[in-house]
Amino acid sequence: MRIGIGLYPHLLTTDNFKFAAQAGATHVVAHLPGWAKRVGRALPPEAMWTYEELASLKSALNAEGLEFYAIENFEVDHWYDVLLDGPKRDEQIANLQELLRTMGRLGIEVMGYNFSYANVWGRVHGPYARGGARTPAYLEAQAPEQTPIPKGTVWSVQYDPNAPEGDIGTVSEEVLWERYTRFLHDMIPVAEEANVRLAMHPADPPFGVLRGTHRLVWKPEQYQKFFDLYPSHHHCAEFCQGTIAEMNGEMDVYQAIDTYTAQKKIAYVHFRNVRGMVPNYIEEFVDTGDVDMVKALRIYHKNGFDGVLIPDHAPEMTCGAPWHAGIAYTLGWMRAAIGIIESE
Repeated sequence: MRIGIGLYPHLLTTDNFKFAAQAGATHVVAHLPGWAKRVGRALPPEAMWTYEELASLKSALNAEGLEFYAIENFEVDHWYDVLLDGPKRDEQIANLQELLRTMGRLGIEVMGYNFSYANVWGRVHGPYARGGARTPAYLEAQAPEQTPIPKGTVWSVQYDPNAPEGDIGTVSEEVLWERYTRFLHDMIPVAEEANVRLAMHPADPPFGVLRGTHRLVWKPEQYQKFFDLYPSHHHCAEFCQGTIAEMNGEMDVYQAIDTYTAQKKIAYVHFRNVRGMVPNYIEEFVDTGDVDMVKALRIYHKNGFDGVLIPDHAPEMTCGAPWHAGIAYTLGWMRAAIGIIESE
């Protein structure tokens, strides 16, 4: 098991790379949507990240002793018509395929993604974790009205401010799985050729329907249908353990970890704890939620999981650097627990 850190675009700085290494991380999952704007890129929004841009980021990470392990999430401008089956679909698929080839040339092992229309929607943030630490939660009484998704918007991001009035309508379960199956058949052969694993995040929050659109993998056992669509080592899970624990399914979180690590279908793990399940749950400190995180780590270890575990997010602590403190606390806990388990 390897310990990593997830860094959003505003955190992709040399100081944060140093922080990650100092806190015990060895691998980085880079969240790149929005990154191009932050680095003052002159190319149009739909232009794919280039070899030179990704190579520069990889070099900056390597200089601080970190490995560039994964990219998490495509830019919405890169694939909105893949999701919506629009007129630019084939052009956008070709660009995504080229990204996989670029990643393969650079040795970036995993492309994480979330095939979703509403994406992460309806969460609130507040002092809900231990000691009043600020943390995300889904609280049914505070959830906004599930309005239809406007045209020109997907994944809760507007890609076309000049889109006509109206909404995208409903997306049925049948249509969703049909579009997703086409995506796999276009992408997995290229992923295999490039030796890059495509890893999908489960539905977050884990509802079967959100804003009129159906969702993939909103119960732990549904990952099996997902894997069986296209059997390949390169078709796997971005296993958000926190989201899995929030689900009301036939499997519990420990059974899901055991089943899918035994199949070698987990590329990397969002290692976080929660309290409660849908429709009411709170993200907690790694050592205070409903999940026995040591028990979870023992299952990963038992089944020979050799991927990366990251604290995708953590409660923010009351100090001058709330995010850094929460992440450092989590990484320290993970490093100690994994060290003990692997030495037994």
